[in-house]
Amino acid sequence: MKLLPDSLWGRLFLLLLSALVAAQLISATLHLRDRGKALMYASGFNSALRIAGLVQVLDPLPKGQRQRIVTALDLPPLRLQLRDRPQEFPDNSHESARAELFHQMLHLRLGRERPVQVYIPAVSSGVGRYSDTESEPQDLPDAMQQLMGHHRTMMGMHTPANFGFIVQAELQGGEWITFTYSLPEELSDWPWDLLAALVVLLLAVVVVSFVAVRWMTRPLSQLAVAADELGKDIQRAPLQEKGPTEVRRAARAFNTMQARLSRFVEERTRILAAISHDLKTPITRMRLRLEKVSDSVVRDKLERDLSEMQILVQGSLDFMRGMALREKTQRLDINALLESLRDDAQDMGQSVRIRGTAAAPYLGKPLALKRCFVNLIENAIRYGREAEIEVRDSEAELQIVITDKGPGLPDDTLEKVFEPFYRIEASRNPKTGGTGLGLSIARNIARGHGGELRLENSAEDGEGLRAVLTLPR
Repeated sequence: MKLLPDSLWGRLFLLLLSALVAAQLISATLHLRDRGKALMYASGFNSALRIAGLVQVLDPLPKGQRQRIVTALDLPPLRLQLRDRPQEFPDNSHESARAELFHQMLHLRLGRERPVQVYIPAVSSGVGRYSDTESEPQDLPDAMQQLMGHHRTMMGMHTPANFGFIVQAELQGGEWITFTYSLPEELSDWPWDLLAALVVLLLAVVVVSFVAVRWMTRPLSQLAVAADELGKDIQRAPLQEKGPTEVRRAARAFNTMQARLSRFVEERTRILAAISHDLKTPITRMRLRLEKVSDSVVRDKLERDLSEMQILVQGSLDFMRGMALREKTQRLDINALLESLRDDAQDMGQSVRIRGTAAAPYLGKPLALKRCFVNLIENAIRYGREAEIEVRDSEAELQIVITDKGPGLPDDTLEKVFEPFYRIEASRNPKTGGTGLGLSIARNIARGHGGELRLENSAEDGEGLRAVLTLPR
């Protein structure tokens, strides 16, 4: 399974999205952790001040009055209870710097001579819960038992949602007061407003990144389309040179390359066409002078040479026309075109059959495609006695397969036969052979339409050659 998209746009967007999500998660985690620490320290500091103040208020009062004040002030999150003796806590060897700081704050307000005990339930690493291995005091008030037995973890804050502590201080007369603090539920809940703001920010950045990456990579897509279209029409309109500096430079370089290629092809085509055209005149003069040759044997030999020269000249002109492909593109009925070519062949006593139909018209150059089909059909009839045309149509491509009943070709020559003027005399009858340009012209026309032409030996009965013409829809 592929994890990375194929397109540059997709990879850039995935990279930015991953980085943004990771940054937001790290930011949220750090914020929630700092928030949890701030809540713990703030609640501890404020509670220490309040506890010290209550001890100072209750210390000089008689026991009866103390109980009334304790009953009135016994409200969450700080619960109060008077005891005749202090409660026993588990081993405090695990106490953290937070508990020590709490001790220091109480000693500063109450004096170091006053007996004070602080118990903060430990939080085990990794899960954020109180340690299950610690022994809990059994003879404690219900609120204290609930504090140590009921707790849950707030993810990312590294602090228990019901974080709390127990403080015991001795009053005058030997009476002890117990303070049990539990972090209020509303303070330990997830900060949904903050999380919603982070999500909105993330979505906004994702949308902006999507638009920005799309906008930045669009010129590259246009450049790729232009490069693909260049093979079909070298005279296509040049790219617009706009956008960032790098994009403008790439478009300018592409337009320069297209102009140079166009001039090179035009000059080569014009020179070869002119040479082929100019050769017609001396060939015609030689034919006229050949009539004056009295030796019939010499005259026949010269006649054959002149005929071959004329065929080569005409083939070269046809090849140059196939390279030009200056015909306008229009919607073409492939079925009607193939049927007309079949009827023409049958009128000449040749065997041509058609299987399958094109589901829709094809957008192409009619004369060029007709020349391509004619070359393939004539090639099949010349070397394979008959031609069978199969039309395969789909949404993506139109495929024309022309099969003959000839001897086929060696596998190592299936590509060589597309070279101009290349012929295989051993496997093709030289008496009926052409110029060796028919397949070259046909492939040039196919590639000019963005398609491809290939040859393959028939594997059904061991004989015959199959020409597969693929044209994109």
